[in-house]
Amino acid sequence: MPRFKGIAIWAASMLVAAQTLAAPARVVSMNLCTDQLAMMLAAPGQLISVSDLAQDPRMSPMAETAAGFRPNHGRAEEIYLMRPDLVIAGAYASGPTVAMLRRLGIRVEVLQPADSIAAIRDQIVTMGALLEQQQTARQVLDDFDSGLAQVTAKADRGRAALYYANGITSGRDTLAGVILDAAGYRNIAQDYGIAGTSALPLEVLVMSRPDRLITGAKWPGQSRSESILDHPVLARLTPSMVEVTDADWVCGTPFVLRAIGSLQ
Repeated sequence: MPRFKGIAIWAASMLVAAQTLAAPARVVSMNLCTDQLAMMLAAPGQLISVSDLAQDPRMSPMAETAAGFRPNHGRAEEIYLMRPDLVIAGAYASGPTVAMLRRLGIRVEVLQPADSIAAIRDQIVTMGALLEQQQTARQVLDDFDSGLAQVTAKADRGRAALYYANGITSGRDTLAGVILDAAGYRNIAQDYGIAGTSALPLEVLVMSRPDRLITGAKWPGQSRSESILDHPVLARLTPSMVEVTDADWVCGTPFVLRAIGSLQ
């Protein structure tokens, strides 16, 4: 009898372990960047909702795919009513929403933004583990590495400047800076000790005389913050001025490969 009792205990423990390791059946993503990775890796029917931003083509390279999912607006009440097994949020998600969901007994995993190639690779692996889709994640990672090898510049393309609304630039420690570096350009921000995101006076930009100027796409409306991008001196500064595809630059996902390729 003790022998069979031991077998029963072992079987029960194996059942608990299997339930613990089972892939979450109902997953909600409430962040634009986690939305993309979740849509890439989730099994059919596993992902039930993505953020409303994922359906905006100005910000999301997977807007068409996202249209097939129920959108959420990052509110605890609406997400709770979806009865998720797992909620995936970004580091800058609403703290009260995350705290409320956790108090209600819902598992919430928070992912940091990926602002380097290494971080993008880590995010793919992490998302694969959260969704219990490791094999799919390995394939996506292999494809990413292969694509990166193809688009990474082998030669110096010269000096380039990133210049956005309100006269903001991005340094080497930002995702935009990483994209610029992979495309083979030297970022002028480094000449002025800018590693992150910071203001760069228009006069300084002009005097730096970059070989290429890269600006952000303009949004509909009349934003005064974007008026600096219409300054005539920018048009004369360099013949190689590019309006970036913001959707490919926003998040640290495999879509940065398209951003890198657009600069070549």
